[in-house]
Amino acid sequence: MITWPIYLFILIELIFVTYLDVKHRKIANTWSLINIGIAVVLFSLFPKAYPVVFGTFQFSIVFILVGFFLFILKIMGGGDSKFLASFFLIVPLDKQDQVFLLLLISTVIIGVIVLVINIFSKWETLVTSLREKNIQGVKSCFGTKFAYAPVILVTWILFGMNLLKKGELILN
Repeated sequence: MITWPIYLFILIELIFVTYLDVKHRKIANTWSLINIGIAVVLFSLFPKAYPVVFGTFQFSIVFILVGFFLFILKIMGGGDSKFLASFFLIVPLDKQDQVFLLLLISTVIIGVIVLVINIFSKWETLVTSLREKNIQGVKSCFGTKFAYAPVILVTWILFGMNLLKKGELILN
């Protein structure tokens, strides 16, 4: 079970982070530090849901490592990977796998939508560049990163809907 105050807090945080990420194309380190501070409080207050064991940190470690390589490849912003790493610290351990799966699904769906939008909105440039074998022209149609916080927000909303359906989110 997850309590509604924790779920609601994370939802509100994600709304703010999403707004700022879309507006500024950057997630400030402050949000990661806030999550770490909240995680420390959650570890203290709810040790059953937030135990201090390796499993609690596994997704965070992976997001830092994979995020570093994706940052070097200019696929993901550094703030995105740091925020994701800290975000998983405030997700209860028994729910991290479910949130991760929903994150993967949301990433694929939103990524495909962005890809299709890029193809249709830049169709003429894409066709011309392909005919002329202009790789830079093709890259210009797809070369932009998209804000990742909205993907995390969609994931959290889907997670909340699943919790409500299963009766695992206590609203009263």
